[in-house]
Amino acid sequence: WDRCQMLSIKGTNRTMGQEQQASMKEKRGLEDLEMHLARRETEALFQEQPETGNPYLEDTLLRSYLKAHLPPKVLEEVHRDLERFGNRLLTQIQALSWECEQNPPVFQQYDAWGRRVDHIHTCSAWRRMKEISAEEGLIAEAYEKRYSNWSRLYQAVKLYLFSSSSGGFSCPLAMTDGAAKVIESLGIPGSLRNAFDRLTSRDPKKFWTSGQWMTERRGGSDVANSTETVARKQPDGSYRLYGFKWFTSAADSDVTLTLARIADAEGQCTQGSRGLSLFFLRVRDEEGKLNSIQVQRLKNKLGTRQMATAELWLQGARAELISAEGRGVAAISNMLNITRIHNVIGAVASMRRMVSLSRDYARKRVAFGKLLKDHPLHMQTIARMEVQVRGAFLLLMEIVRLLGLAETNLASEQEQLLLRLLIPMAKLYTGKQASAVAVEAMESFGGQGYMEDTGLPVILRDTLVLSIWEGTTNILSLDVLRSLAKSQGQVMPVFLSTVQ
Repeated sequence: WDRCQMLSIKGTNRTMGQEQQASMKEKRGLEDLEMHLARRETEALFQEQPETGNPYLEDTLLRSYLKAHLPPKVLEEVHRDLERFGNRLLTQIQALSWECEQNPPVFQQYDAWGRRVDHIHTCSAWRRMKEISAEEGLIAEAYEKRYSNWSRLYQAVKLYLFSSSSGGFSCPLAMTDGAAKVIESLGIPGSLRNAFDRLTSRDPKKFWTSGQWMTERRGGSDVANSTETVARKQPDGSYRLYGFKWFTSAADSDVTLTLARIADAEGQCTQGSRGLSLFFLRVRDEEGKLNSIQVQRLKNKLGTRQMATAELWLQGARAELISAEGRGVAAISNMLNITRIHNVIGAVASMRRMVSLSRDYARKRVAFGKLLKDHPLHMQTIARMEVQVRGAFLLLMEIVRLLGLAETNLASEQEQLLLRLLIPMAKLYTGKQASAVAVEAMESFGGQGYMEDTGLPVILRDTLVLSIWEGTTNILSLDVLRSLAKSQGQVMPVFLSTVQ
């Protein structure tokens, strides 16, 4: 037994010695690995970040289009301004855009002493975007008509370049443009002259933005049957509005256009679209107090988080009737056409941004022993996306070219018919196209495309609203059908001959 015990103890000693040696080796191995990792932290990043330069100078299709279409004198001036604007986007505006994403609006319902304040706090970058929009004439350019029928196209190009760096501010600009268009179409009544001048101003201190309060609790696009807001006429000829607006984009805007039903002496309202009238109202008074409006809450959205979208109670908000009574839908149609075109601008801009980043990444990222640009299948994918972007861009340019002609009374009857058809069609198609291209482009970055701090998921999220806002696919399809019916089929041969 003693002999067996001695052998056992010796064996244990040998085993313990071997374990100590193994432990020392493992410790040294871990220390070496830690040293290696520490060194790696000071080395270059694993992957190079995709970057783009001046978006105007790098967009060869845009530049070739302008060269082919603009008169030489106009092209010379426009080229100079767009090159300068492209540099401003690169050096100043893109950083503000990311700041807007990082600091979304915050709603404060009460102050520290229990008083109701309903204040929507926006970040300094968002407010700076408003100033820049005025300085750059992003609305003014279309209404000053410095370049006659080319002014609208020039404005659209600046908005296209601005859109992906706007931090969501392109949305209030869309509604501001739409409101200015409605007021202009009414002949700019004296009571609205100040509002029109501010909506189209280049002075940051005077510039106003507009909202568009149409959506209510019972439905979105079904405005005729879902609008419950009531307007009561006052002795001085103004109106007081009562109702609940369920989805108000850019709730921090200065003014808005909204639909309501005028109540008669007995308090009764005409139902359907024939009962809707269009109103203009200031959101706040001169002292900054809300115009008998209560903010219920801010919407918690999938995308466009940079912009305040709210639920609002109108509790006697003072407003001005600006359409003929019962002609609100017809009066606001000008706004819808403009905002739908802005939707197309946003779609094409987001596609261009994603593909441009994807192209640059393909020149830097090495996989399977060579750059992504040297893999034929990868380049085929990018080429397919590029074709999508180019087709959408040319469709957009054709629409704003026709709009410029129509606004300067230079459009033929056939061109006006074509414009009426193309607006809902382009909005329908590019809205769905944008999110599909964004998903494809995100995949081209692999796992990095899924990381929030790359800024790529923001672009994808923000494109997803484009197929919903200003009419879903089916609503727009019916609008195309109405265009065919209203022209008694005349628009179809015009469209086909234009395509051919």
